[in-house]
Amino acid sequence: MDFMIIGIVIFIVTVAIIETALFAYRNLVSTQRAKIKKRLQKYTFVENDMGDILKNREFSTVPFFNRILASLPGAIRFDTLVMHSNTKYSLGFFLLLAAVLGACGVLAGQYFLNNIWLSILIGLGLMVLPYIYLLNLKKNRISKFQSQLHEALDLIARALRAGHSFTSSLKLAADEFADPLGTEFAETIDEINFGVGVPEALKGLAQRMDCSEAKYFVIAVIIQRETGGNLAELIESLAHIIRERFKFEGNVRTLTAEGRLSAIILCAMPFAIGLWLQISNPAFLSPLFTDPIGKIMLVGAGVFLVIGMLVMRQMVKIEV
Repeated sequence: MDFMIIGIVIFIVTVAIIETALFAYRNLVSTQRAKIKKRLQKYTFVENDMGDILKNREFSTVPFFNRILASLPGAIRFDTLVMHSNTKYSLGFFLLLAAVLGACGVLAGQYFLNNIWLSILIGLGLMVLPYIYLLNLKKNRISKFQSQLHEALDLIARALRAGHSFTSSLKLAADEFADPLGTEFAETIDEINFGVGVPEALKGLAQRMDCSEAKYFVIAVIIQRETGGNLAELIESLAHIIRERFKFEGNVRTLTAEGRLSAIILCAMPFAIGLWLQISNPAFLSPLFTDPIGKIMLVGAGVFLVIGMLVMRQMVKIEV
């Protein structure tokens, strides 16, 4: 059983290393050509049977691997996370990275611990790291977008009152603001220039930035284009609402800072005390790892610690 698992792990590591080496070779041979190709792919659209213009997004730069990922049921959902994080690497790169980390974790755990189940747990834990990294990138990017949006909407409203069109007002905001808002607005303008309708381009903006503020902006503009009205006044009101909501969220974070800090300290205390006892008196904690009752107590403590973390997280989490 162990030899079969080790063989599978070695096979996965070998395939991942070969694919990673091919990916690096293609990018190192012609860096400029790769940049041009990626820029063209970013604004490449294909026309389907229904006549809609849709963006053609690849899961991997390797054609064979791209076809495999396209057939997987959850590939689109994970690729959406990659799109939200706006990383320069594709979905295939992060899947290969997760496979390499997981395989290395299993091999290292088997070598040092000589326990296949613990090794598998370590490998699974390392495989989750790219996913956590993408979630963190997405969270930081959306947070920065939210902080820029109300100022950008004010600029768009002033441009509309000065006589600019909606697309030129978006262009002014794209030129004025840095990433992520400037980048996303610039991509929306490029989509419109390539022939995509304004409602579809705005829906693409809401899809790329998974936040309620962007959806409010997109819905308001689409409804106004269908029903009519003063777009500048509408965007000004929306900017005021988003600004007040952003201020309120800041006040909530300030008021819950003490609770979040307490939760972090309480969760870190068992590990800190356990590490100090292990260093100062190793024999004191040895029954927890050797005696059957100690192992049960250790598992129970871990379960209750996780439950406490979830409870404290819900206590300090306030939806605005």
